[in-house]
Amino acid sequence: MGMNREEKSEEIKALNERFSNDELVVVTHYSGLSVSELTDLRGKLREEGASYKVTKNSLAKIALKDTKFEALDKLFSGPVGVASSVDSVAAARAAYKFAKGNDKLVIVGGALGDMILDAKGVEAIAKLPSLDELRSKLIGLLQAPAQKIASITAAPARELVGVTKAYGEKS
Repeated sequence: MGMNREEKSEEIKALNERFSNDELVVVTHYSGLSVSELTDLRGKLREEGASYKVTKNSLAKIALKDTKFEALDKLFSGPVGVASSVDSVAAARAAYKFAKGNDKLVIVGGALGDMILDAKGVEAIAKLPSLDELRSKLIGLLQAPAQKIASITAAPARELVGVTKAYGEKS
């Protein structure tokens, strides 16, 4: 049984809101995935802070209008599911990991902001470090000079102790 006009309108509104608020969209073909596999995919995306939606292509194309992802409309043909996230990497990373382990999920393309990506572009985004990983690397880089300064200032004291000890052993 199909959707009535009101349900379609609600679906378009919800999709449009998602496309307006999210930073990354990954378009996939899910042909052959079982319900349990789709549930597993949704769970993995949710863990990363992303979501997955299977939708009618005609409704998705309408919802894309007047959003930064409007150019993606040509990717919506066949059995399409959309992974999306506010985070610039989360949806791509989770979808890519799942697709590596399950050849029934095929990444067709996507978009990061207004930049349209092909499947290779989505893969490249998926391999980027997360925001938390980048922050920890940056903190490590910022702390490294302080640690070097501390070791340099402690070095003369160690050398003085060594010289004093050598004189003591000489006598």
